[in-house]
Amino acid sequence: MRIATWNVNSVTARLPRLLGWLSSAQPDVLCVQELKCTDEAFPRAEIAELGYDVACHGTGRWNGVAILSKAGLDDVTRGLTDQPAYEDVTEPRAIGATCGGVRVWSVYVPNGREPGHAHYAYKLRWLEALQATVLAESGAGRPFAVLGDFNIAPTDEDVWDISLFTESTHVTEPERKALAMLRETGLTDVVPRALKYDRPYTYWDYRQLAFPKNNGMRIDLVYANPAFAGAVSDAYVDREERKGKGASDHAPVVVDLTV
Repeated sequence: MRIATWNVNSVTARLPRLLGWLSSAQPDVLCVQELKCTDEAFPRAEIAELGYDVACHGTGRWNGVAILSKAGLDDVTRGLTDQPAYEDVTEPRAIGATCGGVRVWSVYVPNGREPGHAHYAYKLRWLEALQATVLAESGAGRPFAVLGDFNIAPTDEDVWDISLFTESTHVTEPERKALAMLRETGLTDVVPRALKYDRPYTYWDYRQLAFPKNNGMRIDLVYANPAFAGAVSDAYVDREERKGKGASDHAPVVVDLTV
């Protein structure tokens, strides 16, 4: 089974590239983030033509998540256990489903904006809700993974120059502690291999020639329980999909399983 995750940064703007990538990479399951569309506007018909069932959770703002599957979509859950709201809005940032016996969650963790901002405190509360959801679901014995844009670089080596992030989100101790708490639930960080250069970055800003300079970050993660992690035969960042006109600023992360 091939399972992937990709922040497409607008499914409507990226639809031709999404359809092309689905046709070439042939994932059985794709977790998608940053839809920027409502459930009603999601391009179900075009994706269904490629053989995928769709479960999505979006309101048309800058977030939204989905799971595309050729392996079935059972027990779909929208939202986390006790998910917090931001400015009285419970945002569509998490969706779970069981696909061919594998339980997956597609997540788009809040950015946090900057340390000390209300959105940063919201990010940490949101990660607590994610931990509660993982504790409730990951121990059932079936393969289980949380995939998506975590907006956190797990280590200093996961950003191109840590000295530029001294007053920024994505690398702070509380954010990384939240990842450590996920690992304490029994999940493992499935680190993909890089197809070019020495670090498997997954995100490059559109500005300042970040992609050609490889000024990237590894913030799109796969956190998996032992049943999932033990079945991994390969994992890689499809860096080629970040190239060219109309690309997302994120690249897909692909994981192959022997299940």
